[in-house]
Amino acid sequence: MKKVLTWLAAAVLAAGSAILVHPGAANAAYVPKTPPLSTPWTSQVSLTNPLPEYPRPQLTRPDWQSLNGQWQFTASSQITTPPVGQTLPETVLVPYPIESALSGIMRHENLMFYKRTFTVPASWSGRRVQLNFGAVTWRANVWVNGVSAGSHTGGYDAWSLDVTPHLNGGTNELIVGVHSPVDAAGIPLGKQRLNPSGIFYTAASGIWQSVWLEPTAPGRITRLDTTPDVPGQALDLDVRTAGASGQTVTATVSTGGTTVATASAPVGTRLRIPLPNARLWSPDDPFLYDLRVTLSGGDSVGGYFGMRSISTAVVNGFLRPVVNGRFYFQMGTLDQGYWPDGIYTAPTDEALRFDLERQKALGYNTVRKHIKVEPARWFYHADRLGLLVMQDMPSMRTGVNPSAADRTTFEDELRRMIDQLRGITSIVQWIPFNEGWGEYDEARITDLVKAYDPTRLVNGNSGSNCCGRDPGNGDVVDDHIYVGPGVTALPSATRIAQLGEFGGLGLRVAGHEWQPGAGFSYEMTADPAALTRRYVEVTDTLQGLIRSRGLSGSIYTEPTDVENELNGLYTYDRQVFKMNEAQVRAAHQAVQGAAAWLRPGESISLGVTTPGFTDRYLRHSASLGVTAPISDPLSRQDTTFRVRPGLAGSGCWSFESRNLPGRYLRHANSRLRLDASDGSALFAADATFCARTGKTAAGISFEAYNQPGRFLRHYNGEVWIAASGGGNPWDGAASFAADTTWQVASPWWRSGADLAAGARVSLGVTTPGFTDRYLRHQDSLGVTSVVTASSDATSRADATFTVRPGLADPSCYSLESVNYPGRYLRHSNFRLRLDASDGGTVFPWDATFCAEPGTGGGVTLWSYNMAGHAVRHYSAQVWIAASGGPHTPQDSAAGYAADTSWRVAAPLG
Repeated sequence: MKKVLTWLAAAVLAAGSAILVHPGAANAAYVPKTPPLSTPWTSQVSLTNPLPEYPRPQLTRPDWQSLNGQWQFTASSQITTPPVGQTLPETVLVPYPIESALSGIMRHENLMFYKRTFTVPASWSGRRVQLNFGAVTWRANVWVNGVSAGSHTGGYDAWSLDVTPHLNGGTNELIVGVHSPVDAAGIPLGKQRLNPSGIFYTAASGIWQSVWLEPTAPGRITRLDTTPDVPGQALDLDVRTAGASGQTVTATVSTGGTTVATASAPVGTRLRIPLPNARLWSPDDPFLYDLRVTLSGGDSVGGYFGMRSISTAVVNGFLRPVVNGRFYFQMGTLDQGYWPDGIYTAPTDEALRFDLERQKALGYNTVRKHIKVEPARWFYHADRLGLLVMQDMPSMRTGVNPSAADRTTFEDELRRMIDQLRGITSIVQWIPFNEGWGEYDEARITDLVKAYDPTRLVNGNSGSNCCGRDPGNGDVVDDHIYVGPGVTALPSATRIAQLGEFGGLGLRVAGHEWQPGAGFSYEMTADPAALTRRYVEVTDTLQGLIRSRGLSGSIYTEPTDVENELNGLYTYDRQVFKMNEAQVRAAHQAVQGAAAWLRPGESISLGVTTPGFTDRYLRHSASLGVTAPISDPLSRQDTTFRVRPGLAGSGCWSFESRNLPGRYLRHANSRLRLDASDGSALFAADATFCARTGKTAAGISFEAYNQPGRFLRHYNGEVWIAASGGGNPWDGAASFAADTTWQVASPWWRSGADLAAGARVSLGVTTPGFTDRYLRHQDSLGVTSVVTASSDATSRADATFTVRPGLADPSCYSLESVNYPGRYLRHSNFRLRLDASDGGTVFPWDATFCAEPGTGGGVTLWSYNMAGHAVRHYSAQVWIAASGGPHTPQDSAAGYAADTSWRVAAPLG
C-alpha cells in the first residue's frame, strides 16, 4: 500500500498541527487533485454546485438552498474555538470527504474547520430556517455568526439544526468543526482505516453528504415512518414532528396526480390509511405511491412509499423469505459504496445510480449494503428500481474489545440508522454485525434490533452466526464461503439460510488498477472468457443449493473492484465490465427461475401456510381437492399442476393436472374437484382462479373467478371455496385468513415426460445428419458414437442404461450403466461422466436428470441441480449446457434444441 500512502502523503502530518490564520489572509483557490483512477463522472462534477439534487426524497420541501460547493478549509489542533472572522488557507469542495481527490484536499486530518457564508432568501421571511447535514464523520460542532448552533456525533445519520435565532438578516458566516479519529477510536466506521490495506480502505473524513438550508413553519415535520400492512390493505403512518403539539396532521396518498386515499389525526397519533386492492411493490414491479403530509399549522412535506410485505414461509420443506407472500431467491452483490475519485461519496447522482442500475440490468434482485449507510438518494434509487436491500450497520474496529462507552455509541448509532431508514421500502433485512467485527453481546443486539423493528428480518452476525459460532436467535443463519458457493448450515424452523458472501473471482485489467501490480482476489483468472466461465460455473451451483439445501439468498463479492481488491464485475473506475454480459444475465435468470411462480406453462405445487400444517400440499384424490403430506410418487404427481392462463379470463389462472392432462382444478357445489372440461363457459369460469394479496403475509390467496369474495380454502384435509363468515361452523376470521393463504412451491413431480423405471434404454441423437449416433460412456466420459446392432458387444453395452428413480429426487431419473452396475451418468465440471457414488451430498444431485418433452418426439434431460442446463452433445462430446452458455461456445438456439433432444430407443446391449 506504499503508493496509496504516497498519494495520501499528508496523513503523516501530526493530527494536532494548528494553523492560525489572520483576518484578511489569502485563501487558496480550489484545485482538484488527480485521483489514482477517474470514473466517467469525475470530469462532470460541478465546482460550484456539486450534487444539486434535493438530498432527501422521503421528506421533500419545495423551498431549499444547497450549500454544497467551495468552502474554506484548515487543519486544526482543536474544534472548540472557531476561527470566527478569519480566512482559512485552503479550499475544499463539499460534500466530498477530505481524503478524496474531488475534495481538493486529498489527505487525512483528525481535526479540521470548514467555513462559508450564505444569505437567506427574502421570500423565507417569517419562517424558521433549518440547516441540514446528510452526514459528517464523526463529531461536528457548528457556529453561525460566531454563536454555537449545536453539535452532533455519528458518521452515518442525517441531522438538522434550527439556526433562525443566529441569523443576522444579511451575509451569515457558517463554521463547522470536525473531529474524525477513524480507527484511532472505538466508533462505527465500517472499512475506513488510517492505514488502508487489503480489505480495508481509505478513510472518508469530514462532511461527506450534502448540506442544505430550508424554511419551515414553527411546527414542522421531521420524519415519516411508513409501515405497509399488505394483508390488512392499509398503510400505517407515524408522522414525527417538532413544535407541533396540538396540531392536526393530514396525509394524502396519490398516484399520477390522482388522490387514492386520505386520513387525518392529531399529532402524535398513528394514521391508518386504507388502501384496498393496492398495487404492490416488488422486484418485478417496483411501484411507488406518492405521499403528501401536511400540518394544520402550515408545514407540508412530500414523500413516497411502496406497499409490500416481508415475512417467512415454508416452501418445499424449507423456511424461506417471502415478499408479498412470494419466495424470491435473494440474489445480490456485496456493494461497498466506494469510489476512486470521491471515496465515500459518488461524484454525481448519475454515478450513484449507476451501480444499482447495472446490477438490476444484469439480473440481480438484491444488494447487500456492506457496513456503510448511503445517502438518502441511494435508497430512493433502490426503491425505484426494485432492488431488495440487506442493510449492514457500520462495524467498529476489528480485533478490539469495545469499551462500555464504545458499546453505548454503537447502539445509539444503530438505533438512529434504523430510525432514519424505517420508511425505505426496499430494505428487507438488518445486519448489525459482520463476521464478528467489533462484536459483543450478539444475541442481545440481535434481539434489540428485532424488537426495535419487528417488520423486517434480522441477521445478527453475517458470516458468524452459523457453524458452531451461533447464538441461535434472529431470523437468518448466514455463512461466508470463498470461492464457494456452499451451505454449511441448513435453515431451521425459525431461520432462513443465506450465503452472506461468496465469490471473489478476480481479473486484472491493465490501466484500471488502483495500485498497478498490487491487487488481489480470492481466485484470479486469466482473461474475460475465463472469468465468465468461472462466474457462470459458481453461479449455476446455486440452483442445487436452493432445491436441496434450502438456500434462500446469495451475495456475490462484488459489483466493482475496490482499491486493491480485484473481485469486481466492473473495474474500480466503472470503465470496464469484465465479463460477457449476456452469459452473466442468463446465469442469473436461471437461478432466479429456480424459485417457482405463476408463469404460464410452469409446473408448481401449492403448499399450506397454516402453522402446524406446512407439510401439506393441495392435491387431487378420487377427483376431489384435498390437502396431504408428500409421501410417495403418486402423491408427488397428484400435487403437481401445470399453470395455464385462466380458461375464463386473462390475468387469472387455471391449474391443469400433471398426471391427468386435460383435467383442471375447478369448484362445484363449493368443493374443489379435478375434472375434464365439458366445453361450457361455466366450467371455464369454475376452473379459473385469480391470485390476490395473501390474507396473511406468508403467501397468496386465490379468489374464485365467478364468485368474488370466495377463496380457495382448506379445512380438515378438504379444500373448498368459501367466504369469510360464510356460515360454516369452523370458519372464523383468524382461521379463514390462514387457511386461504397458499404458498406457490416448486413442483413435487419435476419431470414433464415419463421414462419407465427399471427399463433398459439407449439414447439416440435426434439432430439431423447424426441420428445413427447414441450416447455412450468411454473412458468414463460421456460421448456420442455410431452404434448399431452389428457393433461389438462393448460398444452396445456402453450405450445402454437402466432407468432408475432419481438418486436425489424420485420424480426425476438417474441412468445406471448396464455393464458397470453402480455407476451412473453424472455431470462434473459440465462434462457428462460415468462414476460411482463417492458418498457425498453432491453426487446424487449431479446424477439426477428431469425429463421433459424434447423436439421431434424426443426427451430433454435437464440437470436436477442446475436449472436451465440440459444433457447436450457437440462434436462427439456430451455436456450439460445452457442455451447461450459458455461451455459450448458453438451454441445457437436452434442447434441447442436439436442437440438436447434424445430419442428413447430400445436397448442396444
